[in-house]
Order: sequence, then C-alpha cells, then structure tokens
Amino acid sequence: MPLVSPSLLSADFTNLQRDIEMLNHSAADWYHLDVMDGVFVPNISFGFPVMQAMARYARKPLDVHLMIVEPQKFIPQVAALGAKVMNVHYEASVHLHRTLTAIREAGMLAGVTLNPHTPVGLLEEIAPEADVIMLMGVNPGFGGQKFIEATVEKTARLKELLLRTGSKALIEIDGGVNAETGGRLVAAGADVLVAGSAVFGAPDPEKEIARLKAL
Repeated sequence: MPLVSPSLLSADFTNLQRDIEMLNHSAADWYHLDVMDGVFVPNISFGFPVMQAMARYARKPLDVHLMIVEPQKFIPQVAALGAKVMNVHYEASVHLHRTLTAIREAGMLAGVTLNPHTPVGLLEEIAPEADVIMLMGVNPGFGGQKFIEATVEKTARLKELLLRTGSKALIEIDGGVNAETGGRLVAAGADVLVAGSAVFGAPDPEKEIARLKAL
C-alpha cells in the first residue's frame, strides 16, 4: 500500500483552505507542495507566504518539492514550516551531499529528485544518504501533463540500485500519476505517489485518494 501525497499545485487556489481540510479528512498521507521559480522550470507557483498559510490548516506532514535554483538557501525556511520532507533536484544541486546532510540536520527527511532525462545511475554514490528519491513522471513545471511511460522501467532500475547500495530511501513518483499508472509504478517499486490532477480533477477527490491508497 503506497503513501499518497496529493499535489496542491492542482488545488483550487481560491479555496485552498477548503481543499486542505478535505485532505485532512481523506486517506492522504502527505501534502505535496510544488515550489517553482520560473528559472529552473518554466513556471512560477507559490512561495513561503502561501505555504505558511497552508501549514496553518494542514494536519498531515508537508512534502516540499523545490523546483528552484540554489535550493540549499531555503533549508531554514522549509524547516520552519514544519515540513517532513524537503526534496531538491539533482540537476539544481552542485553540492548535493552537503545539501542532503543539511536537510537532515534541520530535522527533515532529505529527498533528491531526478528529471526525466537524468539517469538513475548518477545516484550510485548518494543513494545511501537520501531518505526519499523522487522520479519525475513528466517534465517539471506544469500539472496535468501526459505520463512519460519510461518512468515505470526507470522506477524498477532505481529499486534495483537501492537494493544494491543498501539505501533505505523511499521511491516517490511525481507527474502523470493516476490509478492506472500508479498501479504499474507500485508494482515496479514505488513507495509514494504524488497525484495532482487525478485527485483534484476527480468528481470525488477523497474516493480517488482511497483508490490510490489501495494500489
């Protein structure tokens, strides 16, 4: 049974409190917060004032995904939110080992994310230092994109790498996740499913979350 982390990027921004409280009463495990800067990815989402407002109503752990340049600069601010997970991109982190260590020292689970084009083999040395490894199932920057099918095989390769290196990291998938793709991802080794459009675009979001939890 995977953990489910609905992405608030797909929530109704004019009714964030309502959507967060819906998640509070759902089977969701985490809240996924996608932070975009318009530099690392071609879009801007929300920053710390909005996340602080979200955190006031959230009753479950925050899963913060920084799609930004120089993510290490914001470790104190993410920790101050009370976040459980801070995820940074491999491609945006020059000193990744130092950054993951600092995230852990700040009291959070240290996560590293790979874009679709980035091979899992590049994590050979760092995998034992990560608590979460997230694979993008779409090119980052926008919600609602079509799932990249190669992500399923990539998930299986990552699972093999974790077993080989002795890493205990959770495998998280972000992008294009729904009940159909999620089932195949869980079978390939995924532990955490991030779902945005599939949840908030569903007629009954709580029912859709329960479907994902049952995979």
